[in-house]
Amino acid sequence: MTDLIARSPAFGLTPVAYGATTLTEGPWQQLTALMPFAGQTARICTALQDAYGLNFPAPGRLTRAGHTTCVWTGRGQAFLVGSEPVQDLARYAAVTDQSDAWVTLDLTGEQAAEVLARLVPLDLSPRAFGADHAARTLLGHAAIQLHRLENGFRIRGFRSMARTIVHETADAMAAVAARAALD
Repeated sequence: MTDLIARSPAFGLTPVAYGATTLTEGPWQQLTALMPFAGQTARICTALQDAYGLNFPAPGRLTRAGHTTCVWTGRGQAFLVGSEPVQDLARYAAVTDQSDAWVTLDLTGEQAAEVLARLVPLDLSPRAFGADHAARTLLGHAAIQLHRLENGFRIRGFRSMARTIVHETADAMAAVAARAALD
């Protein structure tokens, strides 16, 4: 029988650094999809508040409390990130472990927004896309979930798209760094 070796989704792909920007694999975190049952959004909000001190996020937003984040991922959907789901959540929502299905990448540095401006169709200025914003969008042709970090952005994409996301981002990083070198 074959002995499998567990590897992270971005194994051998990161870190990547160009100019003032770095792409690294983000920390492994528990990642749970929450999809409230019809008419149960208020109850899931109460369950999240009781268990973690946070709310189910509004569209395009995220909520944080301590090391736990709840990130909007689509209509009536969110990811609970950083904590195990409490049993009470399953009474009001479909709860699915997604921890191994996604790659988490952190794009940091002075030019992170400029790099992403070449890849995603969003206004990423702090005025338009602040600390509590989240988006489901495309990076090149890969579907991603995106939110702001203190010094950059967290990109979460399907594990099977890790190589593509890193490649597309690295190409944009190189272009931005080359442009900056001309100035």
